[in-house]
Amino acid sequence: MTLSSAQVEGYARDGFVSPVPALTREQAAHYREKLAAFERAVGGPLTSDATDARYRSRTHVLLAWVHGLVRHPAILDAVEQLIGPDILVYTSTWFIKEPESPAIAAWHQDATYFGLRPYEHVTAWLALTDATAENGCMEFLPGSYRRGQLPHRAGVVAASVNRAGQAVTIDVDDAPAVHAPLRAGEFSLHHTLCLHRSQPNRSAGRRIGLAVSYVPTRVQHLGVKHKTPAMLVRGVDTFGHFALEPPPLADLDDAARAAYDRSYDGYRAAYAEQVALEGR
Repeated sequence: MTLSSAQVEGYARDGFVSPVPALTREQAAHYREKLAAFERAVGGPLTSDATDARYRSRTHVLLAWVHGLVRHPAILDAVEQLIGPDILVYTSTWFIKEPESPAIAAWHQDATYFGLRPYEHVTAWLALTDATAENGCMEFLPGSYRRGQLPHRAGVVAASVNRAGQAVTIDVDDAPAVHAPLRAGEFSLHHTLCLHRSQPNRSAGRRIGLAVSYVPTRVQHLGVKHKTPAMLVRGVDTFGHFALEPPPLADLDDAARAAYDRSYDGYRAAYAEQVALEGR
C-alpha cells in the first residue's frame, strides 16, 4: 500500500494528502525530456498561444509514456485505497507555469464542470519539477470538501492556468490554507470538492505538473447528450457508464491519433454542456 493509515485518515478529514512518492528525481527528469520532445513535435510549449490548446488535455490517450504515468503503480495503489479497485481515468491535464508567469488558479472545486456523481473523483497531481510556494504550488483548504458543491462562475479569472477560468463566487477565508509543495516525482491527492488554488510562478524555472482525474467505475456522468469517454486503468468495469478508450500502443501513431481525436472531442462536448448547465 502506498498510503499509510494516517494518510488515509488525513484524506478523510482534510480532503487531500501530500506529498506521496512515485518517481525518482532521475525518472522525473526523463519524463521532462519526453514532454519537451512532444512539445517540439506539436510546434512549441503547451502554454504557447501558437500551440493547439487541446494538447494540454488527455494525452494519456495519445502518448504511451503518459499512459504509463497515469497507470503508475504507486499512484494507482494510493487511489485504490481511497476509491476502490475498479478505476477509470476520466481525464488528464498538463498544468505548466513558465518562468515568471502570472498564471494562477483561483479558489475552485474540480467537481463543478465535470458532471460526475457521486462525488468520488480524486485528482492526483504529479510533479515533474519541484513545486514550491515560490513557483505556484497547490494550496488546499482543509476540510472544505464537506461544504459540498459551491457556486462557481467560468471565464472570470485573468491568466488562469485552468482553461475554464473558473472561481467560486462566495468569499473564501483563506487563513487556514495549506501549501502543498512537492519534489519532482512526488504527487498529491485531493477530493473533487476540496477547494484549492495556486499562485503565480515567481521563479526563474518552469513548474510542470500532470493532473489525473480518477473515478471508480460506479460513478456516472450527468450529461444527456454524450456518453463520455474514460479509460479503464485497473480492475473491471461492470457498469458501462462510459465509452471505454483504448490505451496507446505507441506515441502519436495513427491508431492513437484517431482515438485521441474521439476522446478529446467527446470530453470537450461533455464539459461544455456542464459549463452551460452550471451557468444557468
